[in-house]
Amino acid sequence: MSTISNDLRTVAQVIPSIPTSDGAGVKLRRSIGSQRGLYLDPFLMLDEFGTDQPGDYIAGFPDHPHRGFETVTYMLDGRMQHRDHLGNVGDLGPGGVQWMTAGRGVIHSEMPLQESGRMRGFQLWINLPGKEKMKPAGYRDIPASGIPSATLPGGGAIKVIAGTAEVGEQRIGGPINSPSQPLSTAPLYFDIELPAGASFEQAIPTGHNAFLYSYEGSVEIAGKRLPGQAALVLDTAGSRVQFTAGAEGARLLLLAGKPLREPVVQYGPFVMNTREEIEQALRDYQSGDFAKAA
Repeated sequence: MSTISNDLRTVAQVIPSIPTSDGAGVKLRRSIGSQRGLYLDPFLMLDEFGTDQPGDYIAGFPDHPHRGFETVTYMLDGRMQHRDHLGNVGDLGPGGVQWMTAGRGVIHSEMPLQESGRMRGFQLWINLPGKEKMKPAGYRDIPASGIPSATLPGGGAIKVIAGTAEVGEQRIGGPINSPSQPLSTAPLYFDIELPAGASFEQAIPTGHNAFLYSYEGSVEIAGKRLPGQAALVLDTAGSRVQFTAGAEGARLLLLAGKPLREPVVQYGPFVMNTREEIEQALRDYQSGDFAKAA
């Protein structure tokens, strides 16, 4: 573990996750994006879903459109299948990630591949800059074996979905936002597990927005115990974040990204810069031209 820096970020805001439902009635908890305008640029939404009850997830997310941003689905337990109008089909199993760039338009479904058992995971929405909102749609299906992981020096483990993590003297890069293929929002996306009392420290570029989401146990920052199942939004002044697991240990997501500082106009599954662009997206979808987007 690196020496603790004097330039550590603190928690500026706590956004609790709110029970809600989406798709055809899938029960979930939403923090970022739980209210209109409650974004953390470039992040638009974070949903946590997790249940042993098939009735809470079995209806899934039938065909629906997106335009203007990226969706990232990360599974912990269970199995879902992605299908889209471009012909992509992906089976998303435990530990796997679906990274979809909606761009100018995609119509897709995400449906359970199970009728019983636990379904658990997250979906994150990341905005695209205006110059990229109408680029061709893209899709990556990354199995658990394609996501680097490592044991942490102080105990616990990390999975690196996007960006580069510091693990002792090592630098571990994820399959998304690599130095050879950087994304404009420069996302970091780590899944971290810590035993009781263990700490983790990571560099965050100054000015980039960042938050933690503790989904098991609890974490402490600057000696303050913080609630779980909430987005813990960090201030932007420091260059590093350091946190410690509580007495019961912790499992959490660490996310960071470069803010776009552009207008955000959202209408359901469409996220653009102006109302006129939203109206055009609606016309394209209703006329059938949307489905022809490539």
